[in-house]
Amino acid sequence: MSEIRNKTALPELLCPAGSHEALEAAIEGGADAIYLGGTAFHARMHAQNFTRETLGEGIRTAHRYGVSVYLTLNTLVYDRELRPFLHAAYEAAELGADGLIVADLGGAAAIHREMPTLPLHASTQMCGHNATFGQLLRELGYSRIVLARELSLSDIREAVRENPLEVEIFVHGALCVSQSGQCLFSSLVGGRSGNRGECAQPCRLPYTGICGGEKCAKRATAYPLSLKDLSLARSLPALIDAGVASLKIEGRMKSAAYVLGVTRIFRRLLDERRGATDAEMQALGALFSRSGFTDGYFREKIGDGMLGVRSESDKDASRTQQTFGGITRKIPLTLAATVAADTPIALTVSGKAGSATVSGCVPQEALTAPLSADDVRRSLSRLGATAYAADRIDVALQPGLMVPVSALNALRRAGIDAYEALSPQPVCARTETEPQVPAGRRDERKTAVFYAPGQITQTAADTFDLLFLPLFTAADAPMPSSLARQAQKAGAVLPPVIPDSVRERVAEALRRAKERGYTHLLVGNIGHLSLARESGMHLHGDYRFNVTNTESVARLEQLGIADTVASPEMTLPQLRDLRGNTAAIVYGRIPLMTLEKCVIRTVADCAACGRGGVALRDRKGVVFPLLREWEHRNLLLNSLPTNMSDRTQPLLRAGVTAWHFLFTTESPAEVDCVLEAFRTGTPLPGAVRRIGG
Repeated sequence: MSEIRNKTALPELLCPAGSHEALEAAIEGGADAIYLGGTAFHARMHAQNFTRETLGEGIRTAHRYGVSVYLTLNTLVYDRELRPFLHAAYEAAELGADGLIVADLGGAAAIHREMPTLPLHASTQMCGHNATFGQLLRELGYSRIVLARELSLSDIREAVRENPLEVEIFVHGALCVSQSGQCLFSSLVGGRSGNRGECAQPCRLPYTGICGGEKCAKRATAYPLSLKDLSLARSLPALIDAGVASLKIEGRMKSAAYVLGVTRIFRRLLDERRGATDAEMQALGALFSRSGFTDGYFREKIGDGMLGVRSESDKDASRTQQTFGGITRKIPLTLAATVAADTPIALTVSGKAGSATVSGCVPQEALTAPLSADDVRRSLSRLGATAYAADRIDVALQPGLMVPVSALNALRRAGIDAYEALSPQPVCARTETEPQVPAGRRDERKTAVFYAPGQITQTAADTFDLLFLPLFTAADAPMPSSLARQAQKAGAVLPPVIPDSVRERVAEALRRAKERGYTHLLVGNIGHLSLARESGMHLHGDYRFNVTNTESVARLEQLGIADTVASPEMTLPQLRDLRGNTAAIVYGRIPLMTLEKCVIRTVADCAACGRGGVALRDRKGVVFPLLREWEHRNLLLNSLPTNMSDRTQPLLRAGVTAWHFLFTTESPAEVDCVLEAFRTGTPLPGAVRRIGG
């Protein structure tokens, strides 16, 4: 358990800044810390963001007010981007950033290797949802984790209680309907990757529920994927009591006025250790909302009441908000002046940014009216035109001396200039190193995941080197007869989300699956590795790790992962650059979203989970199948299967010799049809998605 948490202390209030104006608004509102992005490698690439010059200016401004600054480097990184990525990290450290928010496992490993003292925060894009997530990340150099937004209060409490790292959670702002870091919708369908900071928000568009090929009879919202904004403003006492280290407000795309208003309200609530009143919730809603707010995940009230869109009345309310007029807060300073004979007058200016000392003229012997301590204080206190206020003025004055008022005023101005010139000290030094190279080499193998046992035909069992089924299917259903004769190939897939509250159920399912003869395990989350290791099975990395660079492969290898399925967002040239024992998804409807909220129940009914055939149809008539995941989660599948059956030569030329297949909605006959197409190098009927070249 972390020794740095203290339930009597208030959590840090962490606020967004998509521009320098928003940074000043966060300071004005009372932020303890600010997170922002530079010109690359972060999840809000369409915000105004910060150049090197404005980043340095912003950090200096924040530090004068005692406010920390964290730079977001929370996108996936490709091999050819690793050096620029590391340069961006070092540049931020050089300018005085207090830490980095990082999502890429390999990128974080490289930063920690070259800059081991630079604090790293694990982005929510890493889909951290349990305590063991933090326990493993401590070994990898992290000091803080940002938990997934889908957790309940009880899961947050458990994650904090058993966590060796600081825990940060989102408390206000936009809410993704997919588990963070597990959304490929914008990327695979629209070419704009959410994991690369370019999400086009397809979840905010209308969809029609489809049941068995026809429009579902149930009348439901036209926006089944659009969630209201999150707000836990009423629940701050519970979060303080839970020992959460940092409370994060989302909104780097929002205006400075929004940042100011939300920060002020949360600052007041935290200082008074209370939840928001109805009036304060209305004020938050007027700043920005989508049909109000939701805390459904937090309170375990997951249902259609969480859905909402940005209405015209919401927009009208936001238009009435006052604009931000600049920082009016004063920075408290301590001024210490020394006036002595035969010595230049001296002034030391001290504040949260440090101390600066300047000197002026040599005092003269007073002929008539000697200088008094009050005279000195009066001149030094005249800071009205600056960002500072004299909280305390100490004067050491030798009697009988005279100093012109102009000289005292000049000394004051020089002292303030010197204080403002204090430069943030770099957090760390950098030692450039060679990239880590995995020990393993890419095998020639074929592996597959099947949604249901009946899909594993005899041809499939004979074709694949490893065949995986969902864990609870493997644990509770007989092994398919087609696979039982080759049980050494049998594997299970861990559920994508395993909060602490269900850990023991998953561990028991692993024991049952192993008893049935399953000896391989497909893992997709750092927080699941301790369970996976305890199972004694052979571990393989799923595409959910979002592996896009060789450093990530090497790190997973060190953690006990024998081979890894690369991110489906990668192109053939990027796959060619990827070293280590990696595979590419060459066939299948890739899950676009992992949904905590059951969308099937929204558009149909609970029985539809068993019947199947439920889907969403967009405005253009494109249909996206929905499948049930464990614990009533849903998988939203791509409308088109990825298929490379007639493009095997480009795969081989790129060095992609390990092929991974996903079978979800296919019948057994369709499974065999796919395998025959790959055997003969022929195309499949109908439209398909390709791996980009």
